Amino acid sequence: MEHYQSLFLGLVHAYGYAGLFIVMVLGNVAVPIGAEFVIVGAGAAAGAGQLSSWVLVGLIATLGEIAGGLILYAIGYFGGAPAAHRFGRRAEHELARAHVFYEKYGSRTVFICRFIPFIRGIAALPAGLSRMPKRHFLLYHTLGSAIFCFGLAYLGFAFGRHLDTILPALQRSSHLLVVLAVVAVLALIVLRRRFAAKPGL
Repeated sequence: MEHYQSLFLGLVHAYGYAGLFIVMVLGNVAVPIGAEFVIVGAGAAAGAGQLSSWVLVGLIATLGEIAGGLILYAIGYFGGAPAAHRFGRRAEHELARAHVFYEKYGSRTVFICRFIPFIRGIAALPAGLSRMPKRHFLLYHTLGSAIFCFGLAYLGFAFGRHLDTILPALQRSSHLLVVLAVVAVLALIVLRRRFAAKPGL
């Protein structure tokens, strides 16, 4: 995985914002790029003057995520279930899990999935497969991506000189994000059931 992260960071350093956009598109069509590390690295490059602005890093990364997400959404929407089988056994298993959440708990699952490693790169496919309304998908996908990208871009910009310390901590925190996302989903389930149990609500 570290080899891939270095490869994609190299593309950003070589081609600037264009490279960042391409990398983020790839990361949202099931290519395992390690987006959190790439964005932090690009933010650090902005802090070192190699890129002009961490805000532009966040913006370009967000636009790349939106473009990649729309591509994968369209594959699911127009390609149907056979499209899921082309992403490998592990991806197919994760897609099945995500699909259950989408069907049961609605569009807000898209937002939560933006913060879960690996699943975030394939989360648009089950949204397309389930024919989620495009406006709902785009709203939650964009909002989650913007928080993710701008937050990490600023982190890299502010603490770029300490990347050797930040990146291992980020690796550990990625597992924490999974836990928080699961807790958020469970909280949503409990709240929905409580409101559904109250008459007149």
